[in-house]
Amino acid sequence: MNRKLQVGIIDLVSKKPNKKLFARIMNANFASIMPQVVGVWCEEEGHNVTYICYTGKEDLIKELPQNADIIFIGSFTEAAQTAYALSNLLRSRGAVTVLGGPHARCYPEDAVKYFDYVAGFTDKNIIREILYDCSPHRPTGLHLTAQKQPLSLPGVKERWKFIEPTLMKAPLIKMVPMLGSLGCPYTCSFCIDSTVTYQPLDFDIMKEDLSFLLTKFKRPLVGWHDPNFGIRFNEYMDAIEEVVPENSMDFIAESSLSLLSEPHMKRLKRNGFGAMLPGIESWFDLGNKSNTGSMIGMDKVRHVADQVNMILRYIPYVQTNFVLGLDVDEGDEPFELTKKFVDLTPGAFPGYSLLSAFGQAASLNLEYQQLNRVIPFPFHFLDNNHAMNVKPKNYSWQDFYSHIISLGEHTFSWSAIIKRLISTNAFIPRWMNVVRAVSEEGSGRIAFNKGILMHLNSDTQFRDYFEQETTVLPQFYKNIIKNDLGPLWNWLPEGAIFHDQNAYLKTSVERIAV
Repeated sequence: MNRKLQVGIIDLVSKKPNKKLFARIMNANFASIMPQVVGVWCEEEGHNVTYICYTGKEDLIKELPQNADIIFIGSFTEAAQTAYALSNLLRSRGAVTVLGGPHARCYPEDAVKYFDYVAGFTDKNIIREILYDCSPHRPTGLHLTAQKQPLSLPGVKERWKFIEPTLMKAPLIKMVPMLGSLGCPYTCSFCIDSTVTYQPLDFDIMKEDLSFLLTKFKRPLVGWHDPNFGIRFNEYMDAIEEVVPENSMDFIAESSLSLLSEPHMKRLKRNGFGAMLPGIESWFDLGNKSNTGSMIGMDKVRHVADQVNMILRYIPYVQTNFVLGLDVDEGDEPFELTKKFVDLTPGAFPGYSLLSAFGQAASLNLEYQQLNRVIPFPFHFLDNNHAMNVKPKNYSWQDFYSHIISLGEHTFSWSAIIKRLISTNAFIPRWMNVVRAVSEEGSGRIAFNKGILMHLNSDTQFRDYFEQETTVLPQFYKNIIKNDLGPLWNWLPEGAIFHDQNAYLKTSVERIAV
């Protein structure tokens, strides 16, 4: 198709309307890079592009592109039901729809039921192929994927026309998304990035983008979207130091403790890094990522706490990330060790995620499916917090939820909040720590988990769903989806709440058979 197309691009940062304080201030800063990249590629092919970043405070239905020929939707799995409803609505208006993002990679077998195209690894050739065809594929869409991630991507300067209007939605903190590498050399069995070969992107483009940002802001703030920032540490820092004058730019990045030695921290501080998000994950596994080797238990807690406190001497904001419910965990000890760590590192903000198997994200998910341990919770709850879709190996559900409630109450008690406040030197990190603790992420999550535990103890049908005695979804979850989707609920296709939680296994078996 050679005619000029009207292209719409929707980045679903939020899965529902959300006007809470933290969301209003921060959601625009969580915009994804690939929807902006797709926008650049579509324009390079000669098409008109309308870009929308949905942060939860807009009226999404009113903002949908009008008279679009084709619309790309970028979605994490937690926003899949929102994406499915949008696709149904947009198709009714005559548009062809495309799904991209993590959900398209993790659950292509399900997504092709609701989209004309589902794009896994996406390069410019994939986009060009979709635009050239631009035709409905129904009832089953086309699943397209490149062999690997692109070797290069449009930088900030090329994406600026999409970045700038998104940042205008951020009232206080304005964080520019940048990407210096793809994939990760570590092999955490639960992680979607562990299956992607690590590759740095073009450092010259990175330097050009940093120089460009210095012309747009008095003091730019960059959020690195690298799965693991600084693998090639010296090359990264050399590139930054070459174009960014000292004390003129701020950075936020997610990195591994193994990379955050004291000499590296000194250099990061000198170059404006104000927040780091290292992964600890477990006290009994993944020692290579945390630079603790075979060290486990309390020895690992003390070692990591010392390192995190060292990092806090150089960086005012540190979020330490944990995965709860791993198969190596058993009894009270993992949770009690985490409480001890919270006490030993009062300045750090702990981020807790429930173990989740996201379809094809990791090969370990095949093992969970073979053992019939995956529960078909609707995608809407697969945000690492509102549902754990892998049955715990060493806990009953009631015991597990009792432990995570106790951990949450310890972490976000007023005593812990005050200690975190006192131990944090900078104003914005102090404010962030308090708001996160008293909002949905802290007290809100504790209240939600208490509600789950109450239902597990009192509602047989609810408990049977968790125990895989029934596949009938409790009304509790249906009501949440209906309330969150609002007007889009009426556009959710029949059956779109449900999915085959073992589709990855079945597809793998079929592939072997062929």
